[in-house]
Amino acid sequence: MQKRETDKESQPAREITIVDVADEAGVSYATVSRVINNKDHVKPEKRERVLRAMAQLGYVPNMQARSLAGGESRVVGLLVDYLSSSYIDEIIRGIDEALDAENYDLMLYTTHRRKTKESAYVTKLTRGLADGLLLILPRNAAAYLNTLRQRQFPHVIIDYLSNKQNVPSVSATNFRGAYDAMSFLLSLGHQRIGFITGTMELGSARDRLDGYHAALKDHGIPADPHLICEADFTQPQGYQCAQELLSLPERPTAIFASNDMMAFGVMEAARERGLRLPEDLSIVGFDDIPQASYVHPALTTVRQPLEEMGRSAAHLLLKYIAHPNAEIERIELPTRLIIRESCQTLSS
Repeated sequence: MQKRETDKESQPAREITIVDVADEAGVSYATVSRVINNKDHVKPEKRERVLRAMAQLGYVPNMQARSLAGGESRVVGLLVDYLSSSYIDEIIRGIDEALDAENYDLMLYTTHRRKTKESAYVTKLTRGLADGLLLILPRNAAAYLNTLRQRQFPHVIIDYLSNKQNVPSVSATNFRGAYDAMSFLLSLGHQRIGFITGTMELGSARDRLDGYHAALKDHGIPADPHLICEADFTQPQGYQCAQELLSLPERPTAIFASNDMMAFGVMEAARERGLRLPEDLSIVGFDDIPQASYVHPALTTVRQPLEEMGRSAAHLLLKYIAHPNAEIERIELPTRLIIRESCQTLSS
């Protein structure tokens, strides 16, 4: 009969627990718990011993168990549509900076624009994995906002909701930004101005379209529905809409795209047709992502304070984590028109 293997190497590895950390550090379990949850009233020398013991033993706190036991996970969940966007990157930069300063970690989930995944991730994060939730441009918020409110689970939505919805949110003055961009183009003599919308289920896209219409009305210019093309905030859709607008019997002399990525698509389509920028076509974007100042010609655009939006949302969420009954705040940060080289006075 073959001898049964009894070496330690054949035994399954035992999970390191808070008890092991306490024994290694020579402190009480309560002290270890306070260090893990970043609580006060721990002497620096003891905190250092606990952290050293955790590192030596390879102890990783069970966030969900800590939360269920009444502690804090010190984690904030973040839900985004997609990651291939400088717009998202800039917002996350602000969020990460604010959370890091308060010793919070960030748990990122990407929905890839699938509404069912969005709801599933919200459910997962709110069951002990995170202390609060940030959502950038959610597409299915109606499915869970009431539940979040009823449970008083801390949450903040970034750049989505209209002024009619009373939920914790941070956004920019989308209507004002679009109005200012249109007023600038109109001041240059342009009247046939194409407009490429974003995803119309999003409040920011609707507000920008409203700003476009309001500026035309205030300047006494009737809106032409043929000059409006619905897209989804991506560069390929900006390119496709530009092809449609530039194929009109009387093409626009300027195009205002609802974000910079679509404006880059407009530039590509215009060049393919042999148009000179800005001599033959003026172009305006929205967001002022870093690439906007590096393309040629440098893009005139509406600046959203994206990093500040992220920081403000993180600070607001931390406030709700500390005070769940705090009054709902809706922060709207100002936009600003950044004039560069992609627009020109319309020649007669």
